[in-house]
Amino acid sequence: MKLKMAPNSLFAVLLRSPWWVSLGIAIALGAVAAALLPAAYRGATLFSGFPFAVIAAVAAWRQWHQLSPARVEATKLAVAAMSWPAFSRVLEEAFTRDGFTVQAGSGDVVDFVLERQGQRMVVSARRWKSARLGLETLRALQTARDAADAPDALCIALGEPTDPARAFASQHRVAVWQAGEVAQALRGVTLPG
Repeated sequence: MKLKMAPNSLFAVLLRSPWWVSLGIAIALGAVAAALLPAAYRGATLFSGFPFAVIAAVAAWRQWHQLSPARVEATKLAVAAMSWPAFSRVLEEAFTRDGFTVQAGSGDVVDFVLERQGQRMVVSARRWKSARLGLETLRALQTARDAADAPDALCIALGEPTDPARAFASQHRVAVWQAGEVAQALRGVTLPG
């Protein structure tokens, strides 16, 4: 059984918030506990804010490795201006750098077949400039994944997925990379232009 945190729980919200919010709560709890508890229990005040300090550390670590919104937007604009051959070259470079063996896909749906440590993934990226990612693209990718007997599928699209597409991707385990994920994947890759 896989445990999953509720998306609107206090700790989940704090993980999405700036790290210093959790640290402030940890310090405030410690200060209030130190002020209100008898002297015999003041040692325990150090532990009252401990869970929030841990959340602050995890959030700081995650935020340290995230790209800035300006960097994501700049990458999105650069990628949107590329031709398919240029974009496919930078994707192939990024996938290879991340340890994948990259093969050209066959057909209109699968652009790349990635393999790493015996695991295969089919990737659809040719419609990366589309304004909206629709259900048809994801259904075709899922069908191609089943035909290739690959456990994973990835669709790269800068446009926003429609609500039915988002639900389908979640239900059928099709990963969707948008601007943030594309910018993260292309970190360190020299973009043409």
